[in-house]
Amino acid sequence: MKVIGIDLAGVETRPTGFCILDKKLNAEMFVVYTDKEIIQRILEIKPEIIAIDAPLALPKGRKSIKEKNNIHLRECDRQLLKMSIKFFPITLGPMRKLTERGIKLRKLLEKRFKVIETYPGAAQDILKIPRKQKGIEKLKKGLMKLGIKGIENSISNDELDAVTCALVGKLYLDKDYLPIGNPKEVLMILPNV
Repeated sequence: MKVIGIDLAGVETRPTGFCILDKKLNAEMFVVYTDKEIIQRILEIKPEIIAIDAPLALPKGRKSIKEKNNIHLRECDRQLLKMSIKFFPITLGPMRKLTERGIKLRKLLEKRFKVIETYPGAAQDILKIPRKQKGIEKLKKGLMKLGIKGIENSISNDELDAVTCALVGKLYLDKDYLPIGNPKEVLMILPNV
């Protein structure tokens, strides 16, 4: 079993965290930049599932991210608010590019692979481990306590979020997950509480 976790950057010039996780929770992490690199790695690995930290769909009623209207939240976003989990709305400045890139990548990948949207910040909150904003070392220790192996000392916050995404992907395969949102938009997959 191979699961891929991707902490997608909004643009190809910034690092995207990439993690390959096996069923024994052995993690291999690195950074990639371009969509071409991401797709090439995925084709080589042939994972059972790909868990991506990026909005993979628009809110119902919005035709494009550039459209000017008052629809800013998806149902999964509303549910995050009810859970008191902080996030950036998809129509906020830099999130627009990330949303466009996420949707484009999902459409390319889902022709051959199972692709899910997740949010490592929410997953970390649910799993009661610190987010990267509290310090990379604290997040790393939290993931190690959950059984993740192979986390090196020089790992970046992008890679740690990719590890979290991969862990959520494994939980999905294990049928131990919480889907939130509207399937007509997208279901965000989180750890089961």
